[in-house]
Amino acid sequence: MRRTHSLFAAARAWNSANSLSRNHSLYRTQANSYRNFTQEAHFRAPSGKPAPYRKSLSYKKSLSYKTKQGGKSAFQAIVKVPCRDPPPPNMEDQASPKPNLQGKRPASHQNPQQGKKRQQKKMRKRERDMGNGSTEEVLSFDVRQLRDSLPEDAAPESLPVPGSEILLNVLELSSTGDGLALQVDSSAKQIYVVPFAVPGDVVRAKVYRHLPEEGYSMADLISVSKASPSRDDSRVRCGYFSKCSGCQFQMLDYTEQLAHKKRIVMKAFKNFSNIRPTLIPAVADTIGSPLQYGYRTKLTPHFDGPPGPRRNNTATFAERPDIGFMLKGRRKTLDIEDCPIATDVVRAGMKSERARMDRDFAEYRKGATILLRESTRRVPKDGSAADADAEAEAAASGPVVKVETDAHVDWKSCITDNNATSTEYIGDYVFHNPAGSFFQNNNSILPVFTDYIRQHIIPPAPENGPGTPVKYLIDAYSGSGLFTITLSSLFQGSTGIDIAESSIDFARTNARANNLPTSQANFIAADAGELFKSVHYPADETVVILDPPRKGCDASFLSQLLAFGPRRIVYVSCNVHTQARDVGVLVRGEFEIGEGGKGTRYAIESLRGFDFFPQTGHVEGVAVLNRVDYDASPPHTTTDSGT
Repeated sequence: MRRTHSLFAAARAWNSANSLSRNHSLYRTQANSYRNFTQEAHFRAPSGKPAPYRKSLSYKKSLSYKTKQGGKSAFQAIVKVPCRDPPPPNMEDQASPKPNLQGKRPASHQNPQQGKKRQQKKMRKRERDMGNGSTEEVLSFDVRQLRDSLPEDAAPESLPVPGSEILLNVLELSSTGDGLALQVDSSAKQIYVVPFAVPGDVVRAKVYRHLPEEGYSMADLISVSKASPSRDDSRVRCGYFSKCSGCQFQMLDYTEQLAHKKRIVMKAFKNFSNIRPTLIPAVADTIGSPLQYGYRTKLTPHFDGPPGPRRNNTATFAERPDIGFMLKGRRKTLDIEDCPIATDVVRAGMKSERARMDRDFAEYRKGATILLRESTRRVPKDGSAADADAEAEAAASGPVVKVETDAHVDWKSCITDNNATSTEYIGDYVFHNPAGSFFQNNNSILPVFTDYIRQHIIPPAPENGPGTPVKYLIDAYSGSGLFTITLSSLFQGSTGIDIAESSIDFARTNARANNLPTSQANFIAADAGELFKSVHYPADETVVILDPPRKGCDASFLSQLLAFGPRRIVYVSCNVHTQARDVGVLVRGEFEIGEGGKGTRYAIESLRGFDFFPQTGHVEGVAVLNRVDYDASPPHTTTDSGT
């Protein structure tokens, strides 16, 4: 009887293993197709059903059991029987090891199993991020388009072994800020991604990884053999440039940086919006930052924990650890003493914190992130007593910097406590925020930026008459109230919404600090998806401003936004790729036509970038959209004929 029971158990386990194998194959098929599916399909998921990619992820979770069993097959894991004796090692493979095409840099891991698990984790993250404007997806578009523009390979060539040094001719800059290059004296179309290189450079680089599925290889810059006319290394102001992962463009003229960021916006809407090119207006020139250095009001350098295993580690530091930012392309912290893109007081705070760590490093048992946040105490220029008090108050938190104007004196200090409150002045407005929370980090461009939003938030007067005036503002993802407060004077009523109650508390504090009544600047703590249940403004008289996190808006929110149908939408984003994806959904409009054969969709009025982070590859996007009515025929996507 026991033998029969064992046989049945083994049979059930075998069926489970086969089922898991089938799920694995189906998952791989779904994951591969997920890379190519359009955002239209993602957002066209029927109401009440999950979007297609969620099903793919569920299969991924079903495979976690095998991973946790240390690599055993599903059958071995379930039946708990030892596997057969392993086959003898392939001596030929041992004598001539094959290059690790997808591994980390050579000898980057002492433990091969740890390196393998880390690589598998990165591969799973890459698949999960595809379709969400991730760095890998953005780069894959640029690589594919460059390859398509090249002539066919004369003959297949083998790829250089990882660790090899080769000469590369840099053809263009990717939207990630890295150079895209071809190997010199090679007819192969293999694209090499190399950082800190500009079009026209010929560089020597070390190959460290091939990604066959993505169609490109990764390389480290070693030296510039022939400089591009665009390169001027005398412009570089940082001794860590070409090592630190923070900046990419210090060798470029600022005009060229702005032109490149305009191209980033153009490519984002071409590749991610899934709408016809005729529906995308020309992208306006990028608005530059008044300051190209000394602009960052917040830095967060970090240090790693003591060496050794992380779990139950009681080791202490023998000396001060490296404090700084990530070394480009590596999981290693680069020790950085100074950062020239930070404001003067943040740079002073960085030196002060490094000096503190020289004394206190032995107190730490693990790594930590150090907050460096600028805060301002402003006093009128007509009272020396108030000025002295402000200086004393600012000095209590560390180094201070005095900035004078005709009307006032600003005493700037550097906050290192996440729970403290920072104060920012944007034009005539004052904002208080938790020091560790998000707020724009370039105050020099914020007045220009908010003025631009003010000029474009109200629709232009119609040519055939006065039309219905816009009276109300909804600020989704409002944070501590930047847009609600700076735009409130244009509207009879404004409402900001944010999921974080602490942000809403500060938004209300900021409204009072700027003498705004609740009727003019109201704030609600709720998820953005609940916004239209709480606000009852007439859609024809309402404009909505969106400033979501990097991942963009979810399908549920966009569906509710289309159902509400505000007169005008201004979409602000720190990720122009997810912005383009979401704007494409709004341009295509509702998926089910409403009564009378009419539906809601939007037309793009203007697109423009703002350079909040000079010397880096980041660009802030602003898209202005107007509501239009259309007959019961959906707008064409990029897959339609004639595009």
